[in-house]
Amino acid sequence: MTSYVFTHATVLDGTEGMEPQPNMTVVVNEGVIEKVGPAASTVGPLGAREIDLAGAYLAPGLVNLHVHLCGSGKPTSAGAAGDLIDKVVGNPLGRWYLRRTLKAHAQQQLASGVTTVRSVGDPGFADVDVRDAIDAGRYPGPRLVASGVGVTVPGGHGAGLFAHVASTPEEARAIVRDCFAHKCDLVKLFITGGVFDAEVEGEPGVLRMSPEVAQAACDEARKLGLRTAAHIESAEGVRAGLEAGVDTIEHGAALDDELIALFKRNGAGRASSLTCTVSPALPFVELDPAKTHSTEVQKVNGRIVFEGIVQAAKQALAAGIPVGLGTDSSCPYITQYDMWREVVYFERIVGASRQMALHTATLGNARILGLGNETGSVEAGKAADLIVLDRNPLENLEALRDVRMVMARGVLDEHPRVKRLAELDVELDGFLPKPV
Repeated sequence: MTSYVFTHATVLDGTEGMEPQPNMTVVVNEGVIEKVGPAASTVGPLGAREIDLAGAYLAPGLVNLHVHLCGSGKPTSAGAAGDLIDKVVGNPLGRWYLRRTLKAHAQQQLASGVTTVRSVGDPGFADVDVRDAIDAGRYPGPRLVASGVGVTVPGGHGAGLFAHVASTPEEARAIVRDCFAHKCDLVKLFITGGVFDAEVEGEPGVLRMSPEVAQAACDEARKLGLRTAAHIESAEGVRAGLEAGVDTIEHGAALDDELIALFKRNGAGRASSLTCTVSPALPFVELDPAKTHSTEVQKVNGRIVFEGIVQAAKQALAAGIPVGLGTDSSCPYITQYDMWREVVYFERIVGASRQMALHTATLGNARILGLGNETGSVEAGKAADLIVLDRNPLENLEALRDVRMVMARGVLDEHPRVKRLAELDVELDGFLPKPV
């Protein structure tokens, strides 16, 4: 593996109170950051390739906590997506095509500066196959933490898309055991409904999964050493998830004092975290329902979910609860290259500082995954997961939109190419919040 010496860079190390460190050298050897120090006194191994980054910024690769790799983000209805997935998963050629699609989307994440991805529901355990291929060096890609197929209930969110149905606690345990047999890294639960599921105005995030089924899935996952993440979009669902011992609450809803206490000491006796996902909710608020393939009822419910996600993130930050960031890629208008938008939303809508937003998208997210000692910051001994930027994101987080170089576990892409969906970009840019 090639060794690298990045010289004269301004380093943003990913720590919570990070400040620009100018004129620094970062030495990468065998895929690991070997040294970080002043350019005048830091040298690399003999034969290393030197890259002068004068005027550029070197930061940790981003970590995206909430991704479905099966879709591009082009708007479609949930029913149409489910019909397509049924056809694809049901035959060998379709499964090959699915793996090919997930590979391309994982590589889009990487080209956009995301060096670690957590998939939280993809059909046919195809994300596990892609993870294994990347880890084996068959093709480049981000570090992939894969959930495979999730656990839902009859009529529940994700049914027919990327979750198997459990009608009883024992069926939930069996699905978890199947995930373990497929070597998944975590188990995804779909505890409440979502915006597309809601049929009544004012009732998004209806509790679908019984406490008994949720508890059985979490207990089985814990027994097998697997973490859990749960789709939840109501306060009732947050309570059910935390009492079952879910590790990460995905999306969330406005919290009360009791829920905050449960977050800090949940049913499993561990501290749970919240994954903030403004990206999938905002288009429902800002765009005409015809564009998002939704109804007027779903638009109203989309606003309720959006406000709940933002409020929960604000409350969690104030209470010292770990908050992570993810995009929910594959949802309508959520591409595989827009993690930078979620980081911007975290600053401009949730109210985090730019330092906190960048820290959350790097080291903070890595810690939530249990990978904080491996990635997420520019420190000696950690994996060489790095991005090079032309502008300082601590001045404007939109600098993350254009990545000059990306390195994942020591493999460098000097000219990353993102295949953008121009029409979607124009519409999303139309309601991008202005800098504070």
